[in-house]
Amino acid sequence: MINHDRHLIDGEWRATPAVAHTIVRDSATEEAVAKVSHGGPADIAAAVKAARSAFVPWSSTPVAERAAFIRAIADQLEQRTEEMTSSVTAEVGMPLKLSRRIQIQAPIAAWRTTADAAGDALADARLGNSIVTKAAVGVVAAITPWNYPLHQITGKLAAALAAGCCVVLKPSELAPSVAQALGEAIIASGLPKGVVNIVFGDGATGEALVAHPDVDMVSFTGSTAVGRRIASAAGQALKRVALELGGKSASIALRGADPAIVARHAVSSCLLNSGQTCSAITRLVVPQEEYDVYRGLLKTAVEKMRVGDPRDSDTRVGPLVSAEQKKRVEAFISEALEQKFDVISVGGDDAAPTKGFYVEPAIFGRVPIASRLAQEEVFGPVLTVQTYSTDEEAVEIANGTPYGLAGAVWGASAEQAQSVAQRMRAGQIDVNGAPYNAAAPFGGFGSSGIGREGGGYGIEEFIELRSIQIPAAAAS
Repeated sequence: MINHDRHLIDGEWRATPAVAHTIVRDSATEEAVAKVSHGGPADIAAAVKAARSAFVPWSSTPVAERAAFIRAIADQLEQRTEEMTSSVTAEVGMPLKLSRRIQIQAPIAAWRTTADAAGDALADARLGNSIVTKAAVGVVAAITPWNYPLHQITGKLAAALAAGCCVVLKPSELAPSVAQALGEAIIASGLPKGVVNIVFGDGATGEALVAHPDVDMVSFTGSTAVGRRIASAAGQALKRVALELGGKSASIALRGADPAIVARHAVSSCLLNSGQTCSAITRLVVPQEEYDVYRGLLKTAVEKMRVGDPRDSDTRVGPLVSAEQKKRVEAFISEALEQKFDVISVGGDDAAPTKGFYVEPAIFGRVPIASRLAQEEVFGPVLTVQTYSTDEEAVEIANGTPYGLAGAVWGASAEQAQSVAQRMRAGQIDVNGAPYNAAAPFGGFGSSGIGREGGGYGIEEFIELRSIQIPAAAAS
């Protein structure tokens, strides 16, 4: 069993007495694979002190040099691709071939994309007799979840470094291995000491980090409930916040869309990472008169999604991250069955393994918009189908939750679908299966959060604007 018993503070791994521990279990076998020592207030204080000491020299480093360090970290991460892939598959449960591409290779590419965007994002601007400059916000507390551990760290850390910030990272205690690998990559890259610090721990560790008076900004990804608490605490101290929170994203199938393509996409999106994706399509909104067509296609599509060992090349749906998460998802399914929603599918032909944190995919139809299943984030392999009579009603249903993270629209033409997408209250909307764009801003409306990540937009979250007024004669 791996012991994550040291924290990266001021450029070195330090072992300190743990205030508590977390045992990490292989999601497919339930075997203990790691032990994480939680950092306490003293570790947080040391990490923040190191970040504060490093801030002035790092923020004064030319942007091009900071970008070079970001690329060097990407190069070091790339050398650790296979070990990180294996650890994410064990800890989170995503099938191995998907973990390599989505969990590891895509974030590494994002480090480089962020480095490329830094120059333009941080350039000064002239506005009349003013020069508008962009200054780093300061010391950033980055708190990240377990479902896409490297991706979520990258969205915060690479952008903050580009902006000139120093960071104290508190990764999830349920998926610690990529953070350990990242710390080793940071040391190998030659990044100056104290610029990035990593303290392992749980919610109590995160609370100590948020409360520290020398933290200027908190960037958090996780549940909406925790995000509200962080925003409240940060607000009392007038600290900047960026929050990427939950979602209940809808896909609208307009009349004229191809039901077979729409159904396959909905099932694939909903079941990616066993539903443990904040931006997953978890609601499909279809024309009332086409419900039976979609019902049959969805049933066929989900029954082709093999549930099993994530290390098996034929597996499409792996286990959930923990026994607690499995219990939570199963409670949603049981409640839906009790409420007698139309059961399109609950479990496929092949039973899931009895050992491991598996939940077989479930699809429920004609689900009322006010029901808990249609309103709350399940974070598991559960798809809800709703019907509409008019396009206006479809948009109303899609916008009818507190969330607004992502969505999709399908139509006979891109123009038709784009017109509806403009009316959806969500931060990122795909039209007719358009590919993901890592340089575009990602973030949510409403209860899905505050701020954006990705490309130059993500860098801007970590800057303060400064206006320098110059004499009119000098400005001419």
